[in-house]
Amino acid sequence: MVVFDMAGTTVNENNAVYKTLRSAINEANFDFSLDEVLEAGAGKEKLQAIRSILMKRNIEDEQLASQIFGRFLVLLDETYSTQEIYEQDNATKLFHALKDRDVLVVLNTGYNRATAETLIKKIGWKKGSDYDLLVTASDVANNRPSPDMILNAMQHFGFEDPAEVMKVGDSTVDVMEGKNAGCLINIGITTGAHTASQLTAANPEYIVHNLIELLAIVAEENQAETV
Repeated sequence: MVVFDMAGTTVNENNAVYKTLRSAINEANFDFSLDEVLEAGAGKEKLQAIRSILMKRNIEDEQLASQIFGRFLVLLDETYSTQEIYEQDNATKLFHALKDRDVLVVLNTGYNRATAETLIKKIGWKKGSDYDLLVTASDVANNRPSPDMILNAMQHFGFEDPAEVMKVGDSTVDVMEGKNAGCLINIGITTGAHTASQLTAANPEYIVHNLIELLAIVAEENQAETV
């Protein structure tokens, strides 16, 4: 089973979510840069991302964070209602190639389910033919870097050994999530929030620059298992 993050990993939305997050926060009289937002918030459930970003200014204010989160949801809905959303290069091609190899394809995300399903619908992916399961931040008690979303997917399909699961994501939090779940192979991809040097800080087993590179990794790992 391969568990893929969505925005920045399999979904290309030009960092719309983090640009919108920055706008919502800065409307509350802040001046965060996009780099700061990405550094502190990438990959996290979005209320937690807001908390983490505010902590860069040593602000711990749950009421303020909740107010910003509410505004963020409004702005994001407006953004996604008009913006074109695309798959990352080779995403569907990779999904089908993995399914042809009897590898389950799971999408997981720091979005809530409503937002994630909107993105999937815009791209045109279908459960069963393109991917096997969607797990979102609103489906679990604890969000990244906690492993709950991966554990949820494992339980759904009856996996007991996390060594049979790969995690792929564009942020250090994605890599940490995989490691916390016990995945032996955690892959950072440079198409989204974090650069290769930033991803390296989380010690992924691989860093790739295009999703199609995963086919060689899957083949290599399967060969290693049979030796």
